[in-house]
Amino acid sequence: MSNLIERAREFATIAHQRIDHQRKYSKQPYHVHLEAVAKLVSSVSDDPEMIAAAWLHDTVEDTPATLDDIEEHFGASVAELVENLSDVSKPSDGNRARRKTIDRLHSAQASERAKTVKLADLIDNCKDITKHDERFARVYLVEMGALLNVLTDGDPTLHTEASKLHEKYIKKLGITDAIQHEPEHWEPDRTVLYGFDDHNVKRMFMEIFTARDIAEGLLSFDAETACEQVARELKNQCREVASVRVNGTVQGYVRASDLGEGICTDNLRHFTVDQVVYGTSTFTDVIHVLTRHDYCFVTVLGNVAGIISRDDINKPMVRMWLFGIVTMVEMALVKLIHERFPKGKWEAHVSAGRLQKARDIQQERQRRNLYCDLIDCLQLPDKAQILVEDTVAMERLGMESKSAAKRVIKELESLRNHLAHAQDIVKHDWPQIARLSMRIEKIS
Repeated sequence: MSNLIERAREFATIAHQRIDHQRKYSKQPYHVHLEAVAKLVSSVSDDPEMIAAAWLHDTVEDTPATLDDIEEHFGASVAELVENLSDVSKPSDGNRARRKTIDRLHSAQASERAKTVKLADLIDNCKDITKHDERFARVYLVEMGALLNVLTDGDPTLHTEASKLHEKYIKKLGITDAIQHEPEHWEPDRTVLYGFDDHNVKRMFMEIFTARDIAEGLLSFDAETACEQVARELKNQCREVASVRVNGTVQGYVRASDLGEGICTDNLRHFTVDQVVYGTSTFTDVIHVLTRHDYCFVTVLGNVAGIISRDDINKPMVRMWLFGIVTMVEMALVKLIHERFPKGKWEAHVSAGRLQKARDIQQERQRRNLYCDLIDCLQLPDKAQILVEDTVAMERLGMESKSAAKRVIKELESLRNHLAHAQDIVKHDWPQIARLSMRIEKIS
């Protein structure tokens, strides 16, 4: 195994382990899937960059690592492959079918090497999904058929294998016209934990807060400006990035860390399609971009004029937004508890010690003339514990196991505590922030 492949294997494995990322159905460590994809690629190619990209193909979508991190550790060529393999659609682009169309067009423009890795990914995912989830498999196979049409430039052996696998399960599930047609709309069932029926909540969390509220202005230079001058200005302004104008129009950017001799053009980085949002875009879109890139660029009147980094997610506006979401989640849990355990029957599912602590809190609040129900005095984990013991509640929550539900609640509690105590939420809670913001976008 080449040094590049070994480093990619170690980087990807650790990145996914840090967030306890598991395969959805088998609960195996996620690197099992990455290894399977890498083996498929290595069966048709000895290109170390392709095999490294196979190990890294889900890293920027699922872990805190960004494409800039991939480039720093593995070079521009591997980063380009990973970028080709990463989805570019944003939550606000529409339902699943619309997003998948955007991502498929991105795949169609990928290099032949990236398409080969994508074929290996399709093969392993198809085997896993069709084995464990027939309902979703019907959707996935339709999407897979459409993808196979644009991956013909990939390795012919893997394309043939993927096509045969696709045909096998199409017939087994009795799906017709799976390649020509796509579902108009499909989304996973909403859950009480993350979904709210109140449209006012949607407006509050998706329309009031926008990218322009947290964006910082960009310094801008002509393409012919000397790098030395740009570096000096960036240092004076304590900035890392500046936009670059070509013939008067902003065409890309430069980073202070890249600047050496010469002029801006020598270090120009072009904006990628998934790196730019409107000033009116939601925080969800911003966070989605920042899961893949170090920087999210913001347009004003058609021109890139602002920049957002992950550090900006620590700003008061975003913290207020996130705290509100966590609060709404907790309210949804209480509503479900009242529904499943009416007339205080939930008390039997809380330990005597935790119940007494809640009563003490209630008494103190009543002493201060603050009315509250006993359940409002329970801690978030206590409320979750009541529900995880109820099968119907677990189904409503969309949780596959008690351990999964407890893990989600633990993450939410961690985020809320860090928000309340003004700690760095990007450092401590980035995966939770990314997942929570994605869920909120699905409110209809």
